[in-house]
Amino acid sequence: MTAPADAKTPLRIVGLCGSLRPGSYTRMALTIALRGAAESGSQTELIDLRDFDLMFMDGRDSGFPAGVERLRAAVRAADGVILGTPEYHGNFSGVLKNALDLMGFDEMEGKMIGLVGVSGGAMGAFDAMNSLRHVGRALHAWVIPQQVAIPEAWKEFDEHGGLKNRALEDRLLEVGREVAKFAYLHQCGKTGEFLKDWEKAPINPGGDQ
Repeated sequence: MTAPADAKTPLRIVGLCGSLRPGSYTRMALTIALRGAAESGSQTELIDLRDFDLMFMDGRDSGFPAGVERLRAAVRAADGVILGTPEYHGNFSGVLKNALDLMGFDEMEGKMIGLVGVSGGAMGAFDAMNSLRHVGRALHAWVIPQQVAIPEAWKEFDEHGGLKNRALEDRLLEVGREVAKFAYLHQCGKTGEFLKDWEKAPINPGGDQ
């Protein structure tokens, strides 16, 4: 779905990378998903948490470093967010949890959320993404049914950051497209169309894996 010709500003979709590792497969997967969002004419940005001076969330409500405010502003300005994480010990990464803890309803409420997870093992990142669904609900965000888990990610990407498996690439692109589509419907106030499309979405998160 493309934005209407008379739209004043394009949608903004960001990818929040929950990995700090150089050569991160999470970052590679998010880059592909954001390409899908860009197909609709959306502006996209990959938010690399290595570029922010983030503190550990300690319960304070003031006195945050400038990097925290930059992160909050970047996510608050987005219409949709794709969360990407490696799976560590059956859950999403600590750096992503901390980044989400430093934000709240002002940044996430009402946003369209897509999920992408990678793992080194054969089981994929389903537990990590299920946990992120709980976080999305707690923040009053709309987490789209489609998601992508990439097991044994070290086998799936080539040296240029592309996927060897075209079907897997298409599924990542579709996550980006769906986030952009539902963000557009929600932003435009087309409630009936939004609910109709939402009800047609797969019941099982991620569809066939």
